[in-house]
Amino acid sequence: MANTQLNSRVKPSEDRSFFGHPRGLSTLFFTEFGERFGYYGMRALLILFMVAPKERGGLGFSDGTAGAIYGLYVATVYMMSLPGGWIADRFLGLRRTVFYGGILIAVGYAMLAIPNIAVFYTGLCVVILGTGMLKPNISAIVGQLYAQGDPRRDAGFSIFYMGINLGAMIGPLVCGYVGEKVNWHWGLGLAGAGMAVGIIFYWMDQKRLGEAGLHIEPAPSPEARRKEVATLRNGILGIVGTAAFLLAIHITGIFPLTAEFLVNAAGIALLVLVVALFGWLFFGGDWTPVERKRLMVIGVLFLASALFWSAFEQAGSTLNLFAERETDRTWIGGGEFPASWFQSMNSFFIITFAGILAWLWIKLGDKQPSSPAKFSLGLLLVGAGFVVLALGAVQAAGGVKVSPMYLTVTYLLHTIGELCLSPVGLSAMTKLAPARVAGLMMGIWFISISVGNYIGGRLASFYGDIPLPNLFGLVAGITLVAGVILALVAKPVERLSGGIK
Repeated sequence: MANTQLNSRVKPSEDRSFFGHPRGLSTLFFTEFGERFGYYGMRALLILFMVAPKERGGLGFSDGTAGAIYGLYVATVYMMSLPGGWIADRFLGLRRTVFYGGILIAVGYAMLAIPNIAVFYTGLCVVILGTGMLKPNISAIVGQLYAQGDPRRDAGFSIFYMGINLGAMIGPLVCGYVGEKVNWHWGLGLAGAGMAVGIIFYWMDQKRLGEAGLHIEPAPSPEARRKEVATLRNGILGIVGTAAFLLAIHITGIFPLTAEFLVNAAGIALLVLVVALFGWLFFGGDWTPVERKRLMVIGVLFLASALFWSAFEQAGSTLNLFAERETDRTWIGGGEFPASWFQSMNSFFIITFAGILAWLWIKLGDKQPSSPAKFSLGLLLVGAGFVVLALGAVQAAGGVKVSPMYLTVTYLLHTIGELCLSPVGLSAMTKLAPARVAGLMMGIWFISISVGNYIGGRLASFYGDIPLPNLFGLVAGITLVAGVILALVAKPVERLSGGIK
C-alpha cells in the first residue's frame, strides 16, 4: 500500500515502476488486453455463428449474406475511428471517451448474447460505436504518459502492443471454445465479460495516468467552438434521421431493407468517401510541390494497404470457414478442437517474430528496403499465403479434410507480411504527411484498412459459390501481381518522397 500511495504522487513522465515505464502503462495494457480479447474472441465466432444452422443455435444465414455482414462490420469498426478521435479531441477528452467506449463495447457484446436477431444487429452497431471511441484514443493516451523526447516512448508502445496481441491470442481460444462447444451466445457474451473486466480495471486504476488524456485542447475562438458544436449536432441528427427514415420505409413495407442492400449502400458510401478525400488531397489544398509529390506516395501506399488488408482480413471469414469445413481438426487423442482456435495464430506469430523483424531492420540500417519495397514484400507474402490455401483447397475438393499445416503456414506468411507492412505504414504516414494535416493522414491510413476489410468481406460472400481453388487463386493472383508491380515502381515512388527514407 505504501508503494501504491508513493507511485500515485509521481508524475507519469518520471515514474519507472512498471518495468522501467510509468505505472499508468499497466492500466492501459490491461484495458487494451480486455478490448482485444473481446474483439478477436467475437470475431473468431461471428461468421461461424451466422452460418450455423438454426437447429444448432446459429442464425442460418447463407455464406454470401454472412460474408457481406462480416465485411461491413470489420470495415465500419475502423471507419468509426475518425469520428471517435474527433469527439475525444473536441468534446470529451481522451480518457472519458475511452471509458464510454469501453462501456458501449461491453453492452454491445452482452446484446449479442441475447438470442434475438434485432438485438443481434443492434449489438453489432453498439460495438462498432464503442470501438471507434476506444481504439484510437487509448493509443493516444499511451503517448501522453511520456514527456517530449522521452527515449522510453517507443519501448512503451511495444509493451502496449504486446497487450494487444496477448488479448487477441487468448480471446479466440477462450470465446471460441465456449461458443463452438457449449453455446454460441455464451461465447459471444464472454467477449463482453473480457471488455467489462478491462474497463472496470481502467476506471479503478486511472489515477495512475496522471494528467494523460484528461484535458481538451481549447478551440482557437468562440466561433470555432460554435462550429464544432454545430458539426457534432448535425452529425448526430443526420445519423438518427437516416436510421429513422430507413426503419420507417422498412416497417411500412415501402422498401423492405435487406442485409445485402445495406452492405451495398455502405460500399457506395465508402467509395464516395475515398474519392472525396483523395480528390481534395490531389486537387485542393495549398500544397507545396514537395508536399504534393508526397501525397502521391501516400496514394500509392493507400492502394497497396487496401489490397493487403482485403486479403489478410479474410482470416475471420474465408479462412475461418475453411478451418471449420475443410480442415482436419482431430486431436491426437480423438475429438475435434474448435475451428476458431486458428484465429490465435496471427497474434502468436506476431509475438514470436515482431522483435526479430525489428532487429533485422535495425541491423540493415541504411541498407534496409524502402517503405514501398516493404509494402510490396507484404503483398507478396499475403499472396503466397493464398497460394498455399489454393493448394489445400485442391486437395479438399477431392472430399478429404486437409492438414492444419495449410492454415498454419498461411498464417505464418500473412503475419510476416503484416509485420512488413502495418508498422511501416504507420511510420510512413507520420513522415510523409504535411504537418498541418497529420491527424487526417492517420485517419486515411485507417480508411485504407476499412476499405480492405470491406473488399475482403465481399470476396468472402462468394465462398461456396465459386470453387475454392479458384477463389483463393484469384486473391493470390491479384495480390502477387500488385506486389510485383509495386516492387518494380518502388524506386520511382521513393524518389517522390523528397528525401524521406
